[in-house]
Amino acid sequence: MRKKTVRDIDLANKRVLVRVDFNVPLKEGRVTDDSRIKAALPTIQYLREQNCRVILMSHLGRPKDGPDPAFALDPVAMRLAELLQAPVRKLDELTGPGVEAAVSAMQPGDVILLENSRFDPREKKNDPELIAELAKLGDVYVNDAFSAAHRAHVTTAGLASALPAVAGFSMEKEVDALEGILSQPKRPFVVVLGGAKVTDKIKVIGRFLDLADTLLIGGAMSTTFLKALGRNVGASKVDDEGLELAAEALKKADSSSCDLVLPGDVLIAESVEEGAETQVANVDAIPDGWMALDIGPAAAANYKALIDEAGTVFWNGPMGVFEIAAFAAGTKAIAEAMAACPGVTVAGGGDSVAALNKFKLADKIDHVSMGGGASLEFIEGVELPGVTSLLDK
Repeated sequence: MRKKTVRDIDLANKRVLVRVDFNVPLKEGRVTDDSRIKAALPTIQYLREQNCRVILMSHLGRPKDGPDPAFALDPVAMRLAELLQAPVRKLDELTGPGVEAAVSAMQPGDVILLENSRFDPREKKNDPELIAELAKLGDVYVNDAFSAAHRAHVTTAGLASALPAVAGFSMEKEVDALEGILSQPKRPFVVVLGGAKVTDKIKVIGRFLDLADTLLIGGAMSTTFLKALGRNVGASKVDDEGLELAAEALKKADSSSCDLVLPGDVLIAESVEEGAETQVANVDAIPDGWMALDIGPAAAANYKALIDEAGTVFWNGPMGVFEIAAFAAGTKAIAEAMAACPGVTVAGGGDSVAALNKFKLADKIDHVSMGGGASLEFIEGVELPGVTSLLDK
């Protein structure tokens, strides 16, 4: 990574403001997936070992009109304390006299979690007043939330204008993994893209047509490509806005050294529900009224064979409606192929991560990105405010 990290500056006994990504799912007041909390632990532990006073900041969800108890960070603080095996003091505000007093009373190694940064409407506006209020609390700013690095908000970028700003270990790991596959991938470089909308990923598709050796398309995105080729896709979900973009990508693929591969068969059903009647259909023979809800077994075997031989694999997006067991086989096949691949494997995107967790294969992947939209923008070549604002090495 070309930016400074927590290793590159003297942090001993400093007050350190850390932007973490604790945007985690909650149910009945408890965290149901603590992956993002665990990803922040190495940075938090390192700072505590340096006798820092650690002040954590995060958003959670999308509260609309200021504070909303449903998005308060109390359950997150509880789970973090369990994982750290140390006390975590959760404050009910982001700034103010009470926060300043609590920070002043901190001892080396103490950890405080400020309230949801998006409870303050100034956060998303990158407001200078909020930057100043938060900057008073710390001596150094650490950004360890790559997933929010594409946002130019106060806690993700603005604070870097007021305090020495460096990356945490999770941020470093994310950037290094993505830079690695973009600059020096071991070949063959195979990319697997799924999900729903071509419009959301057309720039990523274009970038990989320049970089990769093979681009495997699945999910509802594949039916948009198939329709762009003139195939009848029945009642399958199609990104109508993306049809022209898909046609352009296919045309680019014809003149590219990258092989764009679409499924030859699909699993179809008349309804998206467990227990629905299913059958395998050739992509040239999807009946009217039926929907493609997963890649078919022949496509899954073909994709697996290509992944088996890969030097590098990047996966973003499921192959079908994997949340329903009847339509999960294609996504599971990709996850298993990734786990068994001897090459470098990187997976990103919320659904891909959820699938890996569902099939208990996340620990078999070299790097599981928490980045989501930030990962895709990074791949597109967009400068991310949360990264560019950090100090250069």
